[in-house]
Amino acid sequence: MGLLFHDHLHDEFGTWPLAYIPYGGADFGEIAAVARQVGDGDDGDFYRAWVETGDRLVAEAESCATAGHDDSARELFLRASAYYATAYHPLYGSPVDPRLIAAFDKQVAAFEAGLAIGDTPVKVARIPFEDTTLPGYLMPAPGHENSVRPLIVLTNGYDATITDMYFASAVAALRRGYHCLLFDGPGQGEVLYKQKMPMRPDWEVVVRAVIDHATASPIVDPERIVLSGWSLGGYLAPRAASGEHRLAAVVADPGQWSVAAGTRALGAAFGLSPEVLDDPFSMSAQDADTIMAAVQSDPSLRWKIVARGFWVNGVSDIRELFAEMNAYTLDEVGERISCPVVVTAAESDALARGAGTFGDRLGDKVTLIPFTDVEGAGGHCEMGNRTLLNRRVLDRLDELLARTP
Repeated sequence: MGLLFHDHLHDEFGTWPLAYIPYGGADFGEIAAVARQVGDGDDGDFYRAWVETGDRLVAEAESCATAGHDDSARELFLRASAYYATAYHPLYGSPVDPRLIAAFDKQVAAFEAGLAIGDTPVKVARIPFEDTTLPGYLMPAPGHENSVRPLIVLTNGYDATITDMYFASAVAALRRGYHCLLFDGPGQGEVLYKQKMPMRPDWEVVVRAVIDHATASPIVDPERIVLSGWSLGGYLAPRAASGEHRLAAVVADPGQWSVAAGTRALGAAFGLSPEVLDDPFSMSAQDADTIMAAVQSDPSLRWKIVARGFWVNGVSDIRELFAEMNAYTLDEVGERISCPVVVTAAESDALARGAGTFGDRLGDKVTLIPFTDVEGAGGHCEMGNRTLLNRRVLDRLDELLARTP
């Protein structure tokens, strides 16, 4: 498919909501209209076009609510939240851009307004975690509001938020009869943007608090709790399962045994020795400058490594980032995973290259589900055909949980 947005990075961010169309999170005409509005514009124009679209939908939602058209109001509020979430991606970075916070506040308000409407209103919860709380939403499956059902806990990666997980995963799971719990942890959404808490590799500590919260609900079957992670969550979810054993299954989309391996490969491509990769703080100033010059000259790399990578991980230079990433591996702990693992591997997703390691290390605990370019599902997190991903993964979870007492 050709570019909808003129700028390649804008196109990457702006076409992400295409995956949400089957689940009510976007419509093609609206995305195309935003792209035309942005034209050859800059990040500020991209931001304004999405926020204005979100504002228009919210105004319409409020009119619908006043007129008693609850279904339309809910749909419009929720869709607006996805558009606000799209608006600020180019503004990632530290210090936090006030426009990002403004759009995020609108996103949360629209999301919660939508969830509050209808037969099964969903309230935001605060999940106690260390000396703070995490935002969480326990969503009952429609028609099973008071029934004890299996629960899918959804965990994000680097740059999505609860709204994204709702449309990418939760709507499909809720329709299938699963209750869903959505949360953002350190380095994600509100916890990063407002609490300024960076990402951490020991995700079992985070998920332990989330499972404690989930099992307190009378509608959650404590024997059938699944943790599903996408993007960097394809590392975080299995990492959590290595230390939190109340999970009936874990989904890694895509499976990443070692994020560190990818960072080390990048460093090796720049000529760094294995010794420097083991101890990135020993990197020479010349090597650090060479890497940063290459990163700064490529808008996509600059966004991923500086704007996002430095900010999310709470670091300020390339040495610190490489050192931090060395902790993101399952090498010492992966064999402690005791539940079944569902691993996805999309053909053209660079993050999926090591997905086969799960089967090599964990044997028949692992179900590997491949996705291909021919199916339109070969890209990162199968975003070109998210319905296919959800069908295959949920079918496998149906099978696994049917065997659980």
